[in-house]
Parts: sequence; structure tokens; C-alpha cells
Amino acid sequence: MATASPAAARRRRSIVVIWLLALPVILLSLGPFLWLLKTSLVPESRIFVRPLEYLPSTVTLENFVMLFERMNFFGYFANSFVVALGSTALGLIISMSSSYAFARFRFRGRRFFMTLFLVIPMFPTVLILIPIYDIMRVTGLLNTYASLIVAYSSFTIPFAVWMMTGYFAALPVEMEEAARVDGCSRFGAFVRVLLPTAVPGISATALYIFIVSWNEYTFAAMLAQDEAVRTLPVALQFFITEFTVNWGLLAAGGVIVSLPVILLFIVLQRQLIAGLTAGAVK
Repeated sequence: MATASPAAARRRRSIVVIWLLALPVILLSLGPFLWLLKTSLVPESRIFVRPLEYLPSTVTLENFVMLFERMNFFGYFANSFVVALGSTALGLIISMSSSYAFARFRFRGRRFFMTLFLVIPMFPTVLILIPIYDIMRVTGLLNTYASLIVAYSSFTIPFAVWMMTGYFAALPVEMEEAARVDGCSRFGAFVRVLLPTAVPGISATALYIFIVSWNEYTFAAMLAQDEAVRTLPVALQFFITEFTVNWGLLAAGGVIVSLPVILLFIVLQRQLIAGLTAGAVK
């Protein structure tokens, strides 16, 4: 019987060590979501049973059925989707054009504005809550999709510009120059040459904006109190009352809210990794 080579044996040991080191991180990361999923699939009477059941003895979809019966879940889901999609579209348009300018042109104040864009996301978004609320009240945009889209763009665009600037700076200028020699304008070269090449960076930026907009709660609770524009994170708070918390419905709602983001990440994970690392190579 042939024995494994020393190199193959070392490779297997390395794989085992890597998995042993990665397993606690995986459990720590997936543990809360798995517990949320388990809570959503058990009856209310079994959630706090002692001793704890790490695997549910009784599985039911009752919480999900009651979730759709007791609230306008489809309407809230649609509101969240419209706001997240609108924020993503607006954020991409502004961040792509701005980052292209920062990557390709040298102008006075460029370093200052780039530093400012990096500093802005470091501050808690709650600091701009009152000014944005006053602006929306004066302009009559309260309880509209536009108020949420503008508010989310105010703190997602700065970081998105940083992400896209690094990616555009890593793309060779010669591609643009070749397109302009062939008759393209600068805008034409940007649209026809750079944007198709920058799909990984654009995908990563779009996913970042969508996730932030989809999960945001504070601005949605203040700017969209009307049920017609209420988003999912705000709607789920109604399961928390002064004296009780309906943990089963809250967990079921949390699972459904998480699914779009998980599916998007699965579909775009390669583009996300390429977009986040391409600018760092340069």
C-alpha cells in the first residue's frame, strides 16, 4: 500500500489546523443567526424551556403564518425594497462619478475632500438625525420614500466614494486613452470601457449600500412614521410592547428580513471580494 508523501501529509495537517482555528469563528458568526432560526421554528411555549434545547424537539411554521396574518408584511417588505433599491441607485450614480473624478484628476482640495469622506462615516449617524429631520420637515418630504433615500445616501455615499476611488485608480489609464483615440469622448470611454471593467467594484459598492439601507432603523423610525412608507425594521418593533415581547414572531420576522441580504451575498460574493481587494493591490 502506497504511503502519502511528506508534502501531502503536511498539507493535510495544515488543512486540519486551519479548520480547527476557523471552526470557533464560524460558530461565533453563525451561532446567533442559527439560534434566531431555531426560535422562529418552535412554538412560543418552547422558546424558554429548561433545560435549553439546542435542537428543537417540535418544529412548526406557526410563527411565519401568524406573521403574515397579523401585519402588512408584504407592504413593509415592498417599502424596504423600494427604499434600499432607490438608495443604491442614487448612491451608485453619485459615487461612480465622484470616485472617477478623484481617481483621474488632480485638483486643489482633492486630498482634503478625500479625507473628509473618510472621516464622515466614523461619526455616529444619529448626529445628523435632527438636521436631516428639520430639512425633511421644512421641505415637506417627511413620510415619503425620498426622505429615507436622501437620508441613507448622506452616510453611505462617502464610504462608497472611497471604495470606488480605489478601484478606478487601479484601472489602467491606457484603456481610456485607447478608447478616446478611437473616437470616444471622455464620458463615452467612462461608460463603454471603464464601467464594464469595474463591475466587481460596482457590485461590492451596490451590495454595501443595499445592506446598510435595508437594515437601517433609526432614520426610518423618525422620517417614515406613516404606515404607507414604514419599513421592515421599524415594523418589527411592534412585537415589543411595554410588558411583553412576542419572541416567536420577532424571530420569524428577523429571519425573513435577513434572507434578501444573504441571497445577494451568495450571488455576488465573488464580485464583492474582488471589489474590496482590487483597490488595495495598488
